[in-house]
Amino acid sequence: MEYVRLGQSGLKVSRLCLGTMNMGTPRWKPWIFDEAQSEPIVRHALAAGVNFIDLADFYSTGVGEEVVGRILNRLVRREEIVITTKVGYDMGTYPNAGGHSRKHIMDGIDGSLTRLGMDYVDIYMLHYFDVNTPVEETMDALNDIVRAGKARYIGVSTMYTWQLAKIIQACDRNGWARPINMQLQLNLAYREEEREMIPYCADQGLGVSVFSPLARGLLSGDAKSTRNQTDFFTAQMYGDNASLEIAASAVRVAARRGVSAAQVAQAWVLGRSNIDCMLVGADSPAQFDSAVAALNTKLDEDELYELERNYTPCDLINDYTAGLRIARDGRPARGSFADAEEKMA
Repeated sequence: MEYVRLGQSGLKVSRLCLGTMNMGTPRWKPWIFDEAQSEPIVRHALAAGVNFIDLADFYSTGVGEEVVGRILNRLVRREEIVITTKVGYDMGTYPNAGGHSRKHIMDGIDGSLTRLGMDYVDIYMLHYFDVNTPVEETMDALNDIVRAGKARYIGVSTMYTWQLAKIIQACDRNGWARPINMQLQLNLAYREEEREMIPYCADQGLGVSVFSPLARGLLSGDAKSTRNQTDFFTAQMYGDNASLEIAASAVRVAARRGVSAAQVAQAWVLGRSNIDCMLVGADSPAQFDSAVAALNTKLDEDELYELERNYTPCDLINDYTAGLRIARDGRPARGSFADAEEKMA
């Protein structure tokens, strides 16, 4: 396992981070694992050297934190791991059940710590940018949580670059704790964050951790998986022709190498500039192993072109663009991959 310092902080994390959205209770979503199914995956990731675990209060509406917290407390000492959890999405139907008000953030951290069975989290993250709460209110509350020792650091996820800039400015202006990590979506079928967000994070000293490296399962090559058949967000985000052609390219490159399409797609993410960590939401120890193998998978020029040729600019994926994305088309193959297509025609 490789370890890096997250951004300009002193925190050392594994380049692979265990994503836990698929752990909790299937009563939340049909593709979620219960505690007994989740433990072998967590155990395998820890054995592989992973020390970075990503959660959110929203996952299984709190049950995810309970399940993963119990597993981790059985398997590892608290000081050996880096735990991040997120706050923001509604945890109920009552007023102040979500968002980034001081009230909900303070209630949120206490609820997460109780469910996790822990005294603190290492990184407490905003799940998105709350346009209905003044940024100063949100960041002041997070700073108080850090000063109280309930979180060691703070982080952010899934927003426009200008929104992150507002957060950074508010922290610098008031001497509050700055975010050390931006968690964003990046994969072969979605690269818009490479335009502004990733360069801005590099400039400002934030580490970048990537979620959905397989485009919610599209790039795994398994279109018949439970996740792909029941997660409507997959079709909404990655249902256009360009995304489907990109997935087909990943399968072609993988076949030529004799590895899985998932390994190829993950290797592409890990090879991008200014990417510190990649989240891995594995359904089995074997799936996690493809990410470990991807750490040492170097893609050549022809493979990179084949993987990237169908990508075209698209709308950002965030809370404000759901259902509004425009379908895309890509470019024709070239070189050895073009020859292969001609033979198949």
